[in-house]
Amino acid sequence: MGCCTGRCSLICLCALQLLSALERQIFDFLGFQWAPILGNFLHIIVVILGLFGTIQYRPRYIMVYTVWTALWVTWNVFIICFYLEVGGLSKDTDLMTFNISVHRSWWREHGPGCVRRVLPPSAHGMVDDYTYVSVTGCVVDFQYLEVIHSAVQILLSLVGFVYACYVISISMEEEDTCRNK
Repeated sequence: MGCCTGRCSLICLCALQLLSALERQIFDFLGFQWAPILGNFLHIIVVILGLFGTIQYRPRYIMVYTVWTALWVTWNVFIICFYLEVGGLSKDTDLMTFNISVHRSWWREHGPGCVRRVLPPSAHGMVDDYTYVSVTGCVVDFQYLEVIHSAVQILLSLVGFVYACYVISISMEEEDTCRNK
């Protein structure tokens, strides 16, 4: 059996999805984005399940992975709509933090080329009260970085869906052949 089989490709794709999800999870933790953290956690679990199912020839686990990829694409489309403010959504709401805190995307202040300055309030307030953060010089705005992350997740999930369907169909054909002998 050569390494260019659908199974081997799905294993490599799952490994790539894991790396991508772990990278995204780290930056969502840095920004206290609780909704994406929860979604990424579930995604990591299901991708590991799909990886295990692929390695161990367990089509049911691969089916769970396949269904999840469709849900994951839907979630990432929502993330894209959220950051591009489509349909009344606003990236300035606390939706991603479940309205627990006022944290935003980590990329908002730490994107490539961004110069971050914390300015003290101009009114007579507390000396340690830094309420305004000025960010200038960003090469790419944070919302586009979030959109790129989601687009990569969508691309990986769509390719994973196709390969998972292929591996399931091959597994079922092999199972039928073994039963007929």
